Amino acid sequence: MRVRAVMTLPVLVAALVLAAPAEPMGNSDVAALQVALRVRGLYWGDVDGIAGPRTRRAVRLFQRRAGLAVDGVAGPRTRRALGRYGRPQLGTRVLRFGRVGWDVAELQFLLAWHGFPSGTMDGAFGTRTRAAVVRLQRFARIGVDGVVGPATLSTLWRRLPRSPLALAWPFGGRLTQRFGPRGARFHAGIDLAASYGDAVVAARSGRVAYAGWHNGGYGYLVSIGHWHRVRTLYAHLSQVTVRPGQRVSAGTRIGLAGSTGLSSGPHLHFEVRYRGAAVDPLTALP
Repeated sequence: MRVRAVMTLPVLVAALVLAAPAEPMGNSDVAALQVALRVRGLYWGDVDGIAGPRTRRAVRLFQRRAGLAVDGVAGPRTRRALGRYGRPQLGTRVLRFGRVGWDVAELQFLLAWHGFPSGTMDGAFGTRTRAAVVRLQRFARIGVDGVVGPATLSTLWRRLPRSPLALAWPFGGRLTQRFGPRGARFHAGIDLAASYGDAVVAARSGRVAYAGWHNGGYGYLVSIGHWHRVRTLYAHLSQVTVRPGQRVSAGTRIGLAGSTGLSSGPHLHFEVRYRGAAVDPLTALP
């Protein structure tokens, strides 16, 4: 099983700078630190794996409260003081339902970036985390048992999945929210600013798999299946203008923008899924 050395915060910052061109996500160790600090009520920024000023400030505040040397570095003493949320490192034990710790927070962060968010990143291996692990294992075609061992970890340490198909923009609105962490949760698509009634079009030809009201917070939703097991989702619509089973071409109007479901204002939430994994739509768009 792969074991990684514990990294201090300055080293993590350097690693992030070096890794930035290769992957859009932050560092899972920094994300686990942010989760541990959130548990202590000291950090309320995004669990994004980026060792920025808010993270360092929270580390210093924790060190001051714990009677440690205040240097803003999450070294061994700081990790020990964080208790069960400060250890162990991902890859040093098998993870299963009921586990709590730094490694579980790392797992949740990596699951989300690989397209299988598990709800709140809280360092606790609960029902939703196990369900996300199962979905990842099915995607990777490895043993499906909901337990995180070497094969599952190997999948999580690979490059992020991407859509094998190129897509067109479904709407011309300004990008307001990217794919990635939002608070302690994960935004599995992109948001585009819109006005009520703006036309939303299919990003590629395919067959409508779903069109109607969605009880999970998407409001009025259209989902289109494409080649190579790619699916696009268009959420928070004010009106749906296609029906399930209908074949559509790229550019066909499939609905009107709105603010239905869990939405604070008119916009289009657009997702791309490849074999069930949510992938960053911007990697498929021109």
